[in-house]
Amino acid sequence: MDRIPPGKAILYIEDDPANRILVRRVLEAEGYRVLEAENGLQGLEIAQSEQLGAILVDIHMPDMDGFEVMTQLRSMPMTASVPVIALTAMVMKGDRERTLEAGCSGYIEKPIDVDLLPAQVASVLR
Repeated sequence: MDRIPPGKAILYIEDDPANRILVRRVLEAEGYRVLEAENGLQGLEIAQSEQLGAILVDIHMPDMDGFEVMTQLRSMPMTASVPVIALTAMVMKGDRERTLEAGCSGYIEKPIDVDLLPAQVASVLR
């Protein structure tokens, strides 16, 4: 399985604490270093201060939705080329395409399948 380069981490921006805990546990068990942000603004602050290998972002958050977070991340030099993966419950027809067109490098549906998550993340990192 591909790994984040040494000194880099995966940032997970998600307002639901249970989802953050689940993703952190699954990815840390696979050897990834995971940073967490509970909202878009906090995620943007962390993204400006850390060397990131990838960013996971929820689309539906109260302060700033994932599309706005994506726009901000793409405008910042430190994160413009970092892979961003939507991890979302948006699973209606066209949601995946809309998310990828908005600039996401990958799309993972909720509920999270803990058996597939590491491989899904790794496939975007290749």
